Amino acid sequence: MAEYSKIEWTDHTFNPWTGCTNVSPGCDHCYAEAWSKRSGHVKWGKHPRKRTTEHYWKAPHIWQSRSREFHAREGRRQRIFCASLADVFDNKAPSSWRDDLFQVIRECPSLDWLLLTKRPQNIKKMLPKDWGDGYPNVWLGMTAEDQERYDQRWRHLATAPAAIRFVSYEPAIGPLRIPAEKTLPNWIIVGGESGSGAREMDPHWAREVVADCQRLGIAPFFKQWGSYKNNPLVLQDHLAEDVAKKLDPYGKGGGLLDGKIVRCFPEPKLDYVVAA
Repeated sequence: MAEYSKIEWTDHTFNPWTGCTNVSPGCDHCYAEAWSKRSGHVKWGKHPRKRTTEHYWKAPHIWQSRSREFHAREGRRQRIFCASLADVFDNKAPSSWRDDLFQVIRECPSLDWLLLTKRPQNIKKMLPKDWGDGYPNVWLGMTAEDQERYDQRWRHLATAPAAIRFVSYEPAIGPLRIPAEKTLPNWIIVGGESGSGAREMDPHWAREVVADCQRLGIAPFFKQWGSYKNNPLVLQDHLAEDVAKKLDPYGKGGGLLDGKIVRCFPEPKLDYVVAA
């Protein structure tokens, strides 16, 4: 297990199993699929998912045991991204594995679990029976790479009971605006695509969705441009990439939005006091 994740908005990642099937254009350059090919750990697509080891499943309890130490150092609760190499609400994963995952979540109340899916239509039928209005330490999220996918998926997530609902607009491969609706996300992560063959991100897309967040009271988290070719310092100010890297070293392709770091989090639904 990794002690700390390199992903800017989480502390740890936890994968109860690995493997997934691509469902939309945002999956075309999936880093997890590339990992599966390099590692040979699991075959991607319609092949069976692979459960991680019993030893690996002990990691959340270790993090739970260190909650007081973490809180004393950081002044907040630990965030756990689940799952970076799979999808919790994948109907190809055995339901018993999901039952086991929710049991671990119940046993680790001092951890905030961020469950991110591209299949929000499955959420309500896959939640545990004692879910009620939502576990207070679980944030439910969905990926939306453009307006079409946001419109398709948000209507499902908006009706799922949750302490916090969030959207990962990453990889941003098309514009996205947040309409003023009765139910809004609490948090939106924004980021351009990185890696080989990464698609372009228009800087206006980031500016517009962050402006929507600020207007509607949503916490915005601008993660990265993905590539310095997307960075306004290069694309609009016409600076050389090596110069832009020195001025904006924050994340892949840089992470400054009009000269500022915009990395907000939603208001926690739980007190920062952690379990013994």
